Amino acid sequence: MKKTIILASALFIFMGVKAQDGVHFGLKGGLNASNINVSDNQGNHLDTKIGFNAGLLAHIHAGKSFAIQPEVYYSQEGAKSTVSNIKSTFNLGYINVPVLAQYMFGNGFRVEAGPQVGFLINAKDKVGSVSTDVKDSYKTTSFSIPVGAGYLTSFGLGFDARYNFGISDIVKDNSGSAARSNVFQFGLFYQFSDTKMKKETK
Repeated sequence: MKKTIILASALFIFMGVKAQDGVHFGLKGGLNASNINVSDNQGNHLDTKIGFNAGLLAHIHAGKSFAIQPEVYYSQEGAKSTVSNIKSTFNLGYINVPVLAQYMFGNGFRVEAGPQVGFLINAKDKVGSVSTDVKDSYKTTSFSIPVGAGYLTSFGLGFDARYNFGISDIVKDNSGSAARSNVFQFGLFYQFSDTKMKKETK
């Protein structure tokens, strides 16, 4: 069922905009620095975990300075902790589907923000050298708000950085507290388009 939802989301985004003018399809990928913020009164603190993200984008012009950019990408998220010299790693894998509103400056720079839904693909806790599947302990979907900025060169290669503010609890039956996935992303992207469209993007 979950795979059906993910595939349907991807098809809705990328096939739904196929016939529109001013659409730039592209590839994206980069590094994640993720953490899980636990809102309780126990003083719990988790450390940042490094992962990667990779996927597809569709940059859709909505005017001279505005664009809508839906994406579908895989994201490694989670956190680390050390208790009594025992190291633990929470490994979460999501298919994220953001829909970003972008304002484009005339020099290639852009700022962006919008809603994002994530579909949980895998979840494992690794304590020492032992890894345990804990997918049933996490909710199948998460919600966040990405906010960021980017730069597109004249030959289609771009750089971007964003922070995904987690707004939903990602753990099931989380009584008295909430766990939210927050992720800083830095990456590269490439937009496939002809020279004229690249100039219009900038």
